[in-house]
Amino acid sequence: MDLRYSKSDEEFRVELRGWLEQEVPKHGVSPDQNDWEGRVEYDTSWQRKLFDAGFAGINWPKEFGGREASVSEQLVYYEEYARARAPYVGVNFVGLLHGGPTLMVEGSDEQRAAHIPKIIRGEEVWCQGFSEPTAGSDLAALKTRAERDGDDYVVNGHKIWTSYAQVSQFCELLVRTDPDAKKHGGISWLVMPMDLPGIEIRPLPTLQGDSDFSEVFLEDVRVPIANRVGKENDGWRVTNVTLRFERGTAFASEMYRLQERLAQLKQVAKSITRWDASAWEDKALRREVGHFQAELDSLWSMVKLSVAQSGETGVPGLGASAVKLYYTELTQKVLEVYMRVIGRAALARVTIDDLPNEEVLDKALNSLSLSIAAGSSQIQRNIISERILGFPKDR
Repeated sequence: MDLRYSKSDEEFRVELRGWLEQEVPKHGVSPDQNDWEGRVEYDTSWQRKLFDAGFAGINWPKEFGGREASVSEQLVYYEEYARARAPYVGVNFVGLLHGGPTLMVEGSDEQRAAHIPKIIRGEEVWCQGFSEPTAGSDLAALKTRAERDGDDYVVNGHKIWTSYAQVSQFCELLVRTDPDAKKHGGISWLVMPMDLPGIEIRPLPTLQGDSDFSEVFLEDVRVPIANRVGKENDGWRVTNVTLRFERGTAFASEMYRLQERLAQLKQVAKSITRWDASAWEDKALRREVGHFQAELDSLWSMVKLSVAQSGETGVPGLGASAVKLYYTELTQKVLEVYMRVIGRAALARVTIDDLPNEEVLDKALNSLSLSIAAGSSQIQRNIISERILGFPKDR
Protein backbone atom coordinates (compact mmCIF):
# COMPACT_ATOMS: atom_id res chain seq x y z
CA MET A 1 0.00 0.00 0.00
CA ASP A 2 1.32 3.45 -0.97
CA LEU A 3 1.22 5.65 2.13
CA ARG A 4 2.82 8.70 0.55
CA TYR A 5 0.63 11.77 0.84
CA SER A 6 -1.29 12.74 -2.29
CA LYS A 7 -2.49 16.14 -3.39
CA SER A 8 -5.92 15.44 -1.89
CA ASP A 9 -4.26 14.40 1.41
CA GLU A 10 -2.44 17.72 1.56
CA GLU A 11 -5.66 19.57 0.77
CA PHE A 12 -7.29 17.74 3.66
CA ARG A 13 -4.32 18.73 5.86
CA VAL A 14 -4.82 22.41 5.02
CA GLU A 15 -8.55 22.16 5.76
CA LEU A 16 -8.05 20.36 9.06
CA ARG A 17 -5.13 22.52 10.21
CA GLY A 18 -7.09 25.70 9.53
CA TRP A 19 -10.08 24.42 11.52
CA LEU A 20 -7.92 23.27 14.46
CA GLU A 21 -5.98 26.55 14.57
CA GLN A 22 -9.27 28.38 14.91
CA GLU A 23 -11.20 26.05 17.23
CA VAL A 24 -8.59 24.71 19.67
CA PRO A 25 -7.81 28.12 21.25
CA LYS A 26 -11.52 28.96 21.38
CA HIS A 27 -12.28 25.78 23.30
CA GLY A 28 -10.06 26.89 26.17
CA VAL A 29 -8.06 25.03 28.76
CA SER A 30 -9.17 21.73 30.27
CA PRO A 31 -10.78 22.10 33.73
CA ASP A 32 -9.14 20.85 36.93
CA GLN A 33 -8.72 17.07 36.96
CA ASN A 34 -11.24 16.66 39.78
CA ASP A 35 -13.86 19.02 38.33
CA TRP A 36 -15.90 16.18 36.88
CA GLU A 37 -18.85 18.25 35.72
CA GLY A 38 -16.47 20.63 33.95
CA ARG A 39 -14.41 17.81 32.40
CA VAL A 40 -17.47 16.06 31.01
CA GLU A 41 -18.74 19.28 29.47
CA TYR A 42 -15.31 20.14 28.06
CA ASP A 43 -14.72 16.72 26.50
CA THR A 44 -18.21 16.03 25.19
CA SER A 45 -18.70 19.52 23.74
CA TRP A 46 -15.38 19.21 21.89
CA GLN A 47 -16.55 15.89 20.46
CA ARG A 48 -19.74 17.58 19.27
CA LYS A 49 -17.65 20.28 17.54
CA LEU A 50 -15.64 17.60 15.76
CA PHE A 51 -18.86 15.91 14.66
CA ASP A 52 -20.48 19.11 13.40
CA ALA A 53 -17.32 19.95 11.43
CA GLY A 54 -17.14 16.47 9.87
CA PHE A 55 -13.97 15.38 11.69
CA ALA A 56 -15.45 12.93 14.22
CA GLY A 57 -14.94 9.22 13.71
CA ILE A 58 -12.17 9.83 11.21
CA ASN A 59 -11.97 6.13 10.31
CA TRP A 60 -15.60 5.22 11.04
CA PRO A 61 -17.86 4.28 8.11
CA LYS A 62 -20.14 7.04 6.87
CA GLU A 63 -23.18 4.92 7.71
CA PHE A 64 -22.24 5.36 11.38
CA GLY A 65 -21.63 9.10 11.12
CA GLY A 66 -17.88 8.90 10.51
CA ARG A 67 -15.74 10.44 7.81
CA GLU A 68 -14.56 7.09 6.39
CA ALA A 69 -11.21 8.67 5.60
CA SER A 70 -8.57 6.88 3.60
CA VAL A 71 -5.58 5.41 5.42
CA SER A 72 -3.35 8.32 4.40
CA GLU A 73 -5.99 10.85 5.49
CA GLN A 74 -6.20 9.14 8.89
CA LEU A 75 -2.45 9.56 9.31
CA VAL A 76 -2.71 13.22 8.35
CA TYR A 77 -5.46 13.58 10.94
CA TYR A 78 -3.35 12.06 13.73
CA GLU A 79 -0.38 14.25 12.81
CA GLU A 80 -2.33 17.49 12.69
CA TYR A 81 -4.38 16.70 15.77
CA ALA A 82 -1.21 16.15 17.80
CA ARG A 83 0.48 19.18 16.26
CA ALA A 84 -2.42 21.43 17.30
CA ARG A 85 -2.41 19.96 20.82
CA ALA A 86 -6.14 19.49 20.42
CA PRO A 87 -8.15 18.16 23.38
CA TYR A 88 -7.73 14.45 24.05
CA VAL A 89 -10.87 12.31 23.85
CA GLY A 90 -10.88 12.29 27.68
CA VAL A 91 -14.04 10.85 29.18
CA ASN A 92 -15.15 9.74 25.69
CA PHE A 93 -12.21 7.40 25.13
CA VAL A 94 -13.84 4.01 25.87
CA GLY A 95 -16.87 4.65 23.68
CA LEU A 96 -14.98 6.26 20.81
CA LEU A 97 -11.81 4.21 20.69
CA HIS A 98 -12.98 0.67 21.37
CA GLY A 99 -16.57 0.36 22.65
CA GLY A 100 -18.16 1.96 19.58
CA PRO A 101 -15.84 0.22 17.10
CA THR A 102 -16.63 -3.13 18.77
CA LEU A 103 -20.36 -2.51 18.35
CA MET A 104 -19.80 -1.66 14.67
CA VAL A 105 -18.10 -5.03 14.12
CA GLU A 106 -19.95 -7.30 16.55
CA GLY A 107 -23.16 -5.55 17.64
CA SER A 108 -26.70 -6.11 16.40
CA ASP A 109 -28.48 -3.54 14.23
CA GLU A 110 -30.51 -2.49 17.26
CA GLN A 111 -27.43 -2.04 19.43
CA ARG A 112 -25.66 0.00 16.77
CA ALA A 113 -28.68 2.24 16.25
CA ALA A 114 -29.12 2.77 19.99
CA HIS A 115 -25.52 3.72 20.80
CA ILE A 116 -23.23 4.59 17.91
CA PRO A 117 -24.89 7.90 16.87
CA LYS A 118 -24.76 9.10 20.49
CA ILE A 119 -21.18 7.97 21.02
CA ILE A 120 -19.85 9.80 17.97
CA ARG A 121 -21.74 12.98 18.91
CA GLY A 122 -20.40 12.92 22.48
CA GLU A 123 -23.83 12.26 23.97
CA GLU A 124 -22.89 8.94 25.64
CA VAL A 125 -19.93 8.38 27.95
CA TRP A 126 -18.75 4.78 28.39
CA CYS A 127 -16.49 2.98 30.81
CA GLN A 128 -14.84 -0.45 30.68
CA GLY A 129 -15.73 -3.20 33.16
CA PHE A 130 -13.03 -5.73 32.36
CA SER A 131 -10.38 -5.95 35.12
CA GLU A 132 -11.07 -7.44 38.53
CA PRO A 133 -8.95 -7.63 41.73
CA THR A 134 -7.93 -11.19 40.81
CA ALA A 135 -8.20 -10.88 37.00
CA GLY A 136 -6.08 -8.14 35.52
CA SER A 137 -3.41 -9.34 33.12
CA ASP A 138 -5.02 -12.79 33.34
CA LEU A 139 -8.34 -11.31 32.24
CA ALA A 140 -9.95 -14.67 31.41
CA ALA A 141 -9.80 -15.51 35.12
CA LEU A 142 -12.65 -13.07 35.79
CA LYS A 143 -15.26 -14.16 38.34
CA THR A 144 -18.12 -11.69 37.92
CA ARG A 145 -21.19 -13.92 37.38
CA ALA A 146 -24.21 -13.38 35.17
CA GLU A 147 -27.09 -15.82 35.60
CA ARG A 148 -30.15 -15.91 33.36
CA ASP A 149 -33.47 -15.00 34.94
CA GLY A 150 -36.21 -14.52 32.39
CA ASP A 151 -35.19 -11.79 29.95
CA ASP A 152 -32.33 -10.58 32.16
CA TYR A 153 -28.89 -11.53 33.37
CA VAL A 154 -28.52 -11.11 37.12
CA VAL A 155 -24.96 -9.88 37.62
CA ASN A 156 -22.86 -10.11 40.79
CA GLY A 157 -19.20 -9.23 41.06
CA HIS A 158 -16.50 -6.62 41.50
CA LYS A 159 -14.65 -4.63 38.82
CA ILE A 160 -11.60 -2.40 39.33
CA TRP A 161 -9.61 0.28 37.44
CA THR A 162 -12.81 1.37 35.72
CA SER A 163 -11.95 4.71 34.13
CA TYR A 164 -14.62 7.43 34.36
CA ALA A 165 -17.19 5.08 35.88
CA GLN A 166 -18.62 7.92 37.99
CA VAL A 167 -19.64 9.92 34.89
CA SER A 168 -20.50 7.11 32.45
CA GLN A 169 -23.93 6.16 31.12
CA PHE A 170 -22.86 2.72 29.86
CA CYS A 171 -20.23 0.09 30.57
CA GLU A 172 -18.70 -2.58 28.31
CA LEU A 173 -18.90 -5.39 30.84
CA LEU A 174 -17.30 -8.83 30.83
CA VAL A 175 -19.13 -11.50 32.82
CA ARG A 176 -18.94 -15.25 33.29
CA THR A 177 -22.14 -16.81 31.97
CA ASP A 178 -21.03 -20.46 32.21
CA PRO A 179 -18.89 -21.24 35.28
CA ASP A 180 -18.43 -24.84 34.15
CA ALA A 181 -17.00 -24.00 30.72
CA LYS A 182 -13.30 -23.79 29.97
CA LYS A 183 -11.61 -20.65 31.24
CA HIS A 184 -11.93 -18.69 28.00
CA GLY A 185 -15.20 -20.29 26.94
CA GLY A 186 -17.76 -19.16 29.50
CA ILE A 187 -17.48 -15.37 29.09
CA SER A 188 -20.00 -12.91 27.60
CA TRP A 189 -19.72 -9.20 26.62
CA LEU A 190 -22.60 -7.01 27.84
CA VAL A 191 -23.68 -3.39 27.46
CA MET A 192 -24.62 -2.36 31.01
CA PRO A 193 -26.48 0.90 31.75
CA MET A 194 -24.71 2.53 34.70
CA ASP A 195 -27.92 3.75 36.34
CA LEU A 196 -29.26 0.26 37.13
CA PRO A 197 -30.06 -0.64 40.77
CA GLY A 198 -27.31 -2.58 42.53
CA ILE A 199 -24.33 -0.68 41.07
CA GLU A 200 -21.99 0.97 43.59
CA ILE A 201 -19.07 3.11 42.40
CA ARG A 202 -16.10 3.92 44.65
CA PRO A 203 -13.45 6.29 43.18
CA LEU A 204 -9.79 5.30 43.61
CA PRO A 205 -7.57 8.38 44.18
CA THR A 206 -4.08 8.01 42.70
CA LEU A 207 -0.68 9.37 43.75
CA GLN A 208 -1.09 12.03 41.06
CA GLY A 209 -4.11 13.40 42.90
CA ASP A 210 -6.77 12.40 40.38
CA SER A 211 -9.68 9.99 40.65
CA ASP A 212 -10.15 8.79 37.07
CA PHE A 213 -10.28 5.17 38.25
CA SER A 214 -13.00 3.54 40.31
CA GLU A 215 -14.03 0.24 41.77
CA VAL A 216 -17.48 -0.94 40.70
CA PHE A 217 -19.46 -3.35 42.89
CA LEU A 218 -22.35 -5.23 41.29
CA GLU A 219 -25.07 -6.79 43.44
CA ASP A 220 -28.03 -8.45 41.71
CA VAL A 221 -27.83 -6.02 38.79
CA ARG A 222 -30.37 -6.96 36.13
CA VAL A 223 -28.97 -6.44 32.62
CA PRO A 224 -31.28 -7.30 29.70
CA ILE A 225 -30.16 -10.31 27.67
CA ALA A 226 -30.76 -8.13 24.61
CA ASN A 227 -27.72 -6.11 25.73
CA ARG A 228 -25.35 -9.01 25.07
CA VAL A 229 -22.95 -8.36 22.18
CA GLY A 230 -22.27 -11.55 20.25
CA LYS A 231 -23.39 -15.01 21.30
CA GLU A 232 -23.52 -16.19 24.90
CA ASN A 233 -20.15 -17.57 26.03
CA ASP A 234 -18.45 -16.10 22.93
CA GLY A 235 -17.35 -13.00 24.83
CA TRP A 236 -13.65 -13.82 24.82
CA ARG A 237 -13.53 -13.58 21.03
CA VAL A 238 -15.46 -10.28 21.14
CA THR A 239 -13.11 -9.06 23.86
CA ASN A 240 -10.10 -9.67 21.65
CA VAL A 241 -11.71 -7.47 19.00
CA THR A 242 -12.11 -4.75 21.63
CA LEU A 243 -8.50 -5.11 22.81
CA ARG A 244 -7.12 -4.87 19.28
CA PHE A 245 -8.85 -1.52 18.84
CA GLU A 246 -7.55 -0.41 22.23
CA ARG A 247 -3.94 -1.36 21.42
CA GLY A 248 -3.74 -0.73 17.70
CA THR A 249 -5.05 2.74 16.86
CA ALA A 250 -6.23 4.27 20.14
CA PHE A 251 -2.76 5.67 20.93
CA ALA A 252 -1.99 6.92 17.41
CA SER A 253 -2.18 10.67 18.09
CA GLU A 254 -0.29 10.21 21.38
CA MET A 255 2.50 8.44 19.51
CA TYR A 256 2.85 11.36 17.14
CA ARG A 257 2.79 13.74 20.10
CA LEU A 258 5.82 11.88 21.45
CA GLN A 259 7.68 13.20 18.40
CA GLU A 260 6.93 16.73 19.57
CA ARG A 261 8.01 15.90 23.09
CA LEU A 262 11.38 14.70 21.83
CA ALA A 263 11.84 17.92 19.83
CA GLN A 264 10.97 19.89 22.96
CA LEU A 265 13.55 17.88 24.92
CA LYS A 266 16.24 19.01 22.46
CA GLN A 267 15.33 22.67 22.91
CA VAL A 268 15.26 22.39 26.70
CA ALA A 269 18.66 20.66 26.69
CA LYS A 270 20.09 23.55 24.66
CA SER A 271 18.77 26.08 27.21
CA ILE A 272 20.04 24.33 30.37
CA THR A 273 23.63 24.95 31.44
CA ARG A 274 25.81 22.22 32.90
CA TRP A 275 29.31 23.27 34.05
CA ASP A 276 29.53 26.26 31.69
CA ALA A 277 28.14 24.29 28.74
CA SER A 278 24.65 23.46 27.59
CA ALA A 279 23.29 20.03 28.38
CA TRP A 280 22.96 19.47 24.63
CA GLU A 281 26.75 19.48 24.25
CA ASP A 282 26.85 16.13 26.04
CA LYS A 283 27.65 13.61 23.28
CA ALA A 284 26.01 10.77 25.21
CA LEU A 285 22.75 12.71 25.42
CA ARG A 286 22.80 13.50 21.70
CA ARG A 287 23.43 9.83 20.96
CA GLU A 288 20.43 8.81 23.09
CA VAL A 289 18.19 11.37 21.42
CA GLY A 290 19.33 10.19 18.00
CA HIS A 291 18.44 6.63 18.88
CA PHE A 292 15.04 7.81 20.17
CA GLN A 293 14.36 9.60 16.89
CA ALA A 294 15.15 6.47 14.91
CA GLU A 295 12.89 4.42 17.16
CA LEU A 296 10.08 6.97 16.81
CA ASP A 297 10.36 6.77 13.03
CA SER A 298 10.08 2.98 13.28
CA LEU A 299 7.13 3.25 15.66
CA TRP A 300 5.25 5.58 13.31
CA SER A 301 5.81 3.09 10.48
CA MET A 302 4.26 0.41 12.71
CA VAL A 303 1.28 2.71 13.34
CA LYS A 304 0.87 3.13 9.58
CA LEU A 305 0.81 -0.65 9.17
CA SER A 306 -1.77 -1.05 11.95
CA VAL A 307 -3.98 1.68 10.49
CA ALA A 308 -3.69 0.10 7.04
CA GLN A 309 -4.68 -3.34 8.38
CA SER A 310 -7.64 -1.81 10.19
CA GLY A 311 -8.70 -0.09 6.98
CA GLU A 312 -8.62 -3.37 5.05
CA THR A 313 -10.29 -5.68 7.60
CA GLY A 314 -12.16 -3.34 9.95
CA VAL A 315 -10.08 -4.54 12.92
CA PRO A 316 -6.40 -3.82 13.73
CA GLY A 317 -4.13 -6.83 13.24
CA LEU A 318 -2.22 -8.79 15.86
CA GLY A 319 0.65 -6.37 15.33
CA ALA A 320 -1.32 -3.98 17.54
CA SER A 321 0.30 -5.68 20.52
CA ALA A 322 3.75 -4.88 19.13
CA VAL A 323 2.73 -1.26 18.58
CA LYS A 324 1.43 -0.93 22.13
CA LEU A 325 4.51 -2.58 23.69
CA TYR A 326 6.95 -0.51 21.62
CA TYR A 327 5.09 2.73 22.42
CA THR A 328 4.99 1.94 26.15
CA GLU A 329 8.70 1.31 26.52
CA LEU A 330 9.82 4.13 24.24
CA THR A 331 7.62 6.65 26.06
CA GLN A 332 9.07 5.63 29.40
CA LYS A 333 12.65 5.87 28.10
CA VAL A 334 12.14 9.31 26.53
CA LEU A 335 10.53 10.73 29.66
CA GLU A 336 13.21 9.24 31.91
CA VAL A 337 15.91 11.05 29.91
CA TYR A 338 13.79 14.22 29.87
CA MET A 339 13.57 14.10 33.66
CA ARG A 340 17.34 13.63 33.86
CA VAL A 341 17.97 16.65 31.61
CA ILE A 342 15.73 18.92 33.66
CA GLY A 343 17.42 17.76 36.85
CA ARG A 344 16.13 18.53 40.33
CA ALA A 345 13.38 20.76 38.95
CA ALA A 346 11.78 17.60 37.57
CA LEU A 347 10.80 16.66 41.12
CA ALA A 348 8.58 19.73 41.48
CA ARG A 349 4.93 19.74 40.46
CA VAL A 350 4.94 23.50 39.84
CA THR A 351 6.63 25.38 36.99
CA ILE A 352 10.22 26.51 37.72
CA ASP A 353 12.16 29.00 35.55
CA ASP A 354 9.85 28.48 32.58
CA LEU A 355 10.84 24.82 32.37
CA PRO A 356 8.16 22.27 31.36
CA ASN A 357 8.94 20.28 34.51
CA GLU A 358 5.35 20.13 35.78
CA GLU A 359 4.09 18.61 32.53
CA VAL A 360 7.08 16.28 32.16
CA LEU A 361 6.75 14.96 35.71
CA ASP A 362 3.04 14.36 35.22
CA LYS A 363 3.66 12.50 31.95
CA ALA A 364 6.55 10.49 33.46
CA LEU A 365 4.44 9.34 36.40
CA ASN A 366 1.53 8.53 34.13
CA SER A 367 3.78 6.58 31.75
CA LEU A 368 4.31 3.97 34.45
CA SER A 369 0.69 2.92 34.05
CA LEU A 370 1.23 2.21 30.36
CA SER A 371 2.95 -1.04 31.34
CA ILE A 372 -0.44 -2.24 32.59
CA ALA A 373 -3.06 -0.26 30.62
CA ALA A 374 -4.68 -2.06 27.65
CA GLY A 375 -2.95 -5.28 28.69
CA SER A 376 0.36 -5.54 30.54
CA SER A 377 3.67 -5.61 28.71
CA GLN A 378 4.10 -9.27 29.70
CA ILE A 379 0.79 -10.14 28.04
CA GLN A 380 1.80 -8.26 24.88
CA ARG A 381 5.03 -10.27 24.74
CA ASN A 382 3.07 -13.51 25.06
CA ILE A 383 0.77 -12.48 22.21
CA ILE A 384 3.70 -11.49 20.02
CA SER A 385 5.59 -14.73 20.70
CA GLU A 386 2.63 -17.10 20.35
CA ARG A 387 0.35 -15.52 17.76
CA ILE A 388 2.79 -13.59 15.58
CA LEU A 389 6.08 -15.52 15.83
CA GLY A 390 4.41 -18.92 16.27
CA PHE A 391 6.30 -19.97 19.39
CA PRO A 392 4.72 -22.74 21.51
CA LYS A 393 2.27 -21.64 24.18
CA ASP A 394 2.93 -21.91 27.89
CA ARG A 395 1.55 -25.09 29.35
